[in-house]
Formats: sequence, C-alpha cells, structure tokens
Amino acid sequence: MTGWYVYRHVVTLDETNMVGNVYFAHFLHWQGHCRERFLADHAPAVLDQLRRGELTLVTVSCAMDYYEECFGLEEIEVRMSADGRAGHRLSMHFEFLRAGREVARGRQTVACLRPTAAGPVPVDPPVDLRAALAAFTA
Repeated sequence: MTGWYVYRHVVTLDETNMVGNVYFAHFLHWQGHCRERFLADHAPAVLDQLRRGELTLVTVSCAMDYYEECFGLEEIEVRMSADGRAGHRLSMHFEFLRAGREVARGRQTVACLRPTAAGPVPVDPPVDLRAALAAFTA
C-alpha cells in the first residue's frame, strides 16, 4: 500500500481562465472529486448513508498551496491520504501532480454529522469509512 488514493483528472478548457491556466478554485473542486471517488471505490455503504439522509459530511476547513500553473487538457493526478481523526472530524492531505511533478498541495477536514429535527449533531465516522481511510494513511 502506498498510502495514497489516486484520482486522475483531465483539465477541461472551461476550468481555465482567459490566460489559459487553471483557475485556482478548481483545485479545491478536484479535492471534492477525489474524496467522492474514494467513497464510491472504498466505502460505498457511506454513500448509501448520505443518499438516505442518515449522514452528512461537511467540509469545515480546506487549504491549498500552489507551486506551478496547470493548463487545459493536461492530466492531473490527485493523491489523497488520511491525515488523522479528532472525534467526529477527519482530515485528509492532497497532492496534485502533473507528469510526476508536484504542482500543488492541499488539506481538508470534514465533520461527520447526523441530521435530526433539532439540527445536525456530531457522530463518529462510520466504521466502513474509518476502515477505508486506514488503508490510505500516509
């Protein structure tokens, strides 16, 4: 195990600005794509809980550091690893590579919540999710 879940994304032209480079906010969007593909591939029961409204994953913080620009039609490898758990919160680390060279790095923390009539309440991350993330701890 490498400690990384890998999602590959081909930059579309609508993700670029007038100059032709990727608009910075798309890197955060790709973090979400990577996280969702991870759930589909390794914790589909969690997706079922989300669909049924039994669980909500809320992004409570995210950050990006940019090193190089990316352009339309380039393939970007987005790597995600688990960074830790604090109660009902899970942290992830992301690396963005083009042709094996790091172009950006990101972090994200999500909170696990259960919707109730009185509002969302914190809950422990589902067992399936914790087990799946354990396999991808750097």
